[in-house]
Amino acid sequence: MNYTVFEECGLKRSLDILSGKWKPLILYHLFHEQEIRFIELWRKMPRVSKKVLLDQLKQMQKHHVVERIERNDFPPQVYYRLHKDAEYLGPALQILEAWGKSR
Repeated sequence: MNYTVFEECGLKRSLDILSGKWKPLILYHLFHEQEIRFIELWRKMPRVSKKVLLDQLKQMQKHHVVERIERNDFPPQVYYRLHKDAEYLGPALQILEAWGKSR
């Protein structure tokens, strides 16, 4: 088997970037809201620790799936939103969501 071809597969790259227990739920909330404060996102995520959520967001930020925005309010607030490169994921996620609902 030619593993080089497998490693270069776009589907494999996409799944590597989006794999993780919480990433699909993070994307779900970010697609339904323009931007969301970290603490609000954490409250919407069942049973995830702040550390794990932050790690998943950092991984997604590294791959240009999400953007982190710091507002210099008092107290300082951190928001997350989808990166413009991730907008293409919308239709695919809608199809997956519809498929999941039909099961």
